[in-house]
Amino acid sequence: MSSETKLREDICFWAASLFQRGLTGGASGNISARTEDGGLLVTPTGSSFGRLDPARLSKFDASGVLVSGDQPTKEMPLHSAFYETRKGAGAVLHLHSTHSVALSMLPDIDPDNMLPPLTAYSIMRLGKVKLLPFFVPGDPAMGGALRSLGGRRSAVVLANHGPVVASRDLEAAVYAMEELEETAKLALLLRGAGSIGLTPEQISAVVTKFEVDWD
Repeated sequence: MSSETKLREDICFWAASLFQRGLTGGASGNISARTEDGGLLVTPTGSSFGRLDPARLSKFDASGVLVSGDQPTKEMPLHSAFYETRKGAGAVLHLHSTHSVALSMLPDIDPDNMLPPLTAYSIMRLGKVKLLPFFVPGDPAMGGALRSLGGRRSAVVLANHGPVVASRDLEAAVYAMEELEETAKLALLLRGAGSIGLTPEQISAVVTKFEVDWD
């Protein structure tokens, strides 16, 4: 099996898993992943994560030209901006996961660090998560907003829309996304309950031990 064939199958496997677990529904969400030759495989526009066809994934060459497959997601500006600003990114994942979206709508969220420091793993896998404003889906300005961060964030949430995560490979991106959604769920469950999160000293210890970008 070639590396590209395996990557195609992995994209469809993880997409189906996310869909089956209710992390994104209908025809929402999109995935891109780097191929060995520097190109990209991308989920097509209007496709459901529950029934992707590996042969129909959109394929871009290393210069960014669509060379085969269906038309890609209309949210390519998000993906392109992450690859341009985070040179180690090997995969980008965008979902419409319920709890992350819900948290983005609350009025007292810190836009520079929207996830409360409840667990070590959210810090380890995500760093600080930036809340970006609302954009009409497909608006190229989404890419501009991401580029303005200068690669300082591996995860953002589009207000009233959903989270976007970049990581070294597809599996790591999925795990980071799951952590984001679970932390958002915890934040909503504990809202108003006087929960005890990590102290600044505990956060610093995690950041230091796991070399987390936490500027």
